[in-house]
Amino acid sequence: MPDAEDFRQALAGFLAEAERDGRTQVEVSAAQLHRALGGYPGRDHRIPICCSVMRAGMREGDSIVVSAAAGVGAGFTVRFMLPRAK
Repeated sequence: MPDAEDFRQALAGFLAEAERDGRTQVEVSAAQLHRALGGYPGRDHRIPICCSVMRAGMREGDSIVVSAAAGVGAGFTVRFMLPRAK
């Protein structure tokens, strides 16, 4: 099962790919990110860790597009602005 570092690396990959494509923003959902690493959907999913990593990866200008009632959930979605500050 993926851990926090796996989610950080996968998120960095999503953002880097969007930057290479010349995008100015990208929306990433917890389900999308988790599916990229496997284990979701499933009984032993790591959605809470995934959401935590996404929140920690936010910078000024980024925004939560879809929040979950408990603060975590597969639908949790963040709009990340690009390019990322170095």
